[in-house]
Amino acid sequence: MSTSENILSIFALGGLHEIGKNMYAIEYSNDIVIIDCGNKFADESLLGVDLIIPDYAYFVENKDKVRALIVTHGHEDHIGGIPFFLKTLNVPVYATRFTLGLIELKLKEHKLLRESELIEINSNSNLTIGEMTVNFFKVNHSIPDCLGMVLRTPQGNVVHTGDFKFDLTPANNEHSDILKMAEIGKEGVLLLLSESTNAERPGWTPSEQMVGEHLDAAFMKAERKIIISTFASNISRVQQVVDAAQKMGRKLALLGRSMVNVVAVAMERGYLTVPDGILIEPHEINKMDPEKVAILCTGSQGEQMAALSRLSTGDFRGVDILSGDTVIFAAGPIPGNEKNVTSIVDNLFALEAKVIYGSGSSSGMHVSGHGYQEDIKLMLTLMKPTYLIPIHGEYRMLHHHRMLAESVGVEQGNTFIMNNGDVVDIEDSIARQTRKIAAGNTYVDGGDVGNVGEFVLRDRKQLSEDGMLMIILTLNKADGKIISEPETISRGFLDRDFAELRKDINRITLKTVNELHEANKYNRNGMKKQIKKAIRQYAYSQTKKKPMIVPIFIEI
Repeated sequence: MSTSENILSIFALGGLHEIGKNMYAIEYSNDIVIIDCGNKFADESLLGVDLIIPDYAYFVENKDKVRALIVTHGHEDHIGGIPFFLKTLNVPVYATRFTLGLIELKLKEHKLLRESELIEINSNSNLTIGEMTVNFFKVNHSIPDCLGMVLRTPQGNVVHTGDFKFDLTPANNEHSDILKMAEIGKEGVLLLLSESTNAERPGWTPSEQMVGEHLDAAFMKAERKIIISTFASNISRVQQVVDAAQKMGRKLALLGRSMVNVVAVAMERGYLTVPDGILIEPHEINKMDPEKVAILCTGSQGEQMAALSRLSTGDFRGVDILSGDTVIFAAGPIPGNEKNVTSIVDNLFALEAKVIYGSGSSSGMHVSGHGYQEDIKLMLTLMKPTYLIPIHGEYRMLHHHRMLAESVGVEQGNTFIMNNGDVVDIEDSIARQTRKIAAGNTYVDGGDVGNVGEFVLRDRKQLSEDGMLMIILTLNKADGKIISEPETISRGFLDRDFAELRKDINRITLKTVNELHEANKYNRNGMKKQIKKAIRQYAYSQTKKKPMIVPIFIEI
């Protein structure tokens, strides 16, 4: 960035016009503070891609300025990119005690824990980073130990809310620091970055206490096994399940690697209270009376390999869902996951289970961790910002957030609805958005990071839709002439009626090669190109399909 030293710059490399891969940055003089480094999950169009993380090339180019990564809380869309980021830039990571526990799990898996610098903070921490100081305030969300922060800079104060709602009766007694927020607002907030997930939903977010009451009622009614699926990170929900199981005299089994790992971290660090003797191993489930057992598992979002998905198809070794069992979805589907969740619900009904599902008031088993419109307006009223950047949301959510801001006094024109990579520069208390930096997606495919590009994805899409034709040619090494009839193999293209088509493909291949020889235009790459062109045209004319054409030469 070619900016003068007294300009304050704010931008995002993820989290705008999307749900997921949150990554924001505050830059002043020679210092960059990064807030969060998340991932998001690929949709069906990104074949073979496991995760999407931000493209942080800008930070690599400016690595001498990057001072810190501060993490607001431990959800995947805020910490999931950290191991990949630290492999490139090993900067100090600041996070609360519980969040650090979840980050450590990831770093152990990636064999990075030993060389990473992890620094524990809390709502009373004060950091000095170059010419900026950073202070924190507690916010309430659906995971323990969540923070918002104020970054004090020579240009003015910048506040990042983190993910928040205002729950006055939180299940974990972690109340929002409303007094501290009001004091920050009184001091003066030049710019507010505030989350927008539920900016379309009127009213206040319901309290987590409501879920506890509904869980207790469901446990009382259930006649056989109870299976509950929720986010492993929602420790207050896990605590409510533990409490309900204890009240009803049921033992509790944990299924799913992330559930086991996160519960272990929460118990070890004092965020979850589990009575002695209540937890059992999965292999003990079928040995006990069904009415004495409850199962807490992963898979509330319909993830294909998660525990609930495998239970719904009878594919979880040693544990079965039987007629009359009660299955509870204690989490609402994230936008985009509805189809997968519905498929599992169908499977469960086919097993004759009693299924309680649906978000919010329809089931009573889930409340959002993100503030509705009144929560968002309260945050805006407390902070009284001059400028606003709505973050953490798709375009319509950011748009609704702007309207809410204007309704409570933020001046029209002072809200910036931005794309990832857009930069707001502030000088002499005047904010402008006139430039961009490079921003985009980095795809994680198994152990491969960043090497899956548009060409690879295009080829995968073509293979998935129209299949492949391999044309194997045996050539004379000396003169390049064909020795025997081509062999054409179809994969995912056609099964029936392929024999006649194969004959024509072989004939066209021979004709193409012979014509090239006669015109003295024979070379390996040129021949492959012409074969692809001729066969592609013929295949499309006959089938209206566009298979991938792969000529293979064997030289003898």
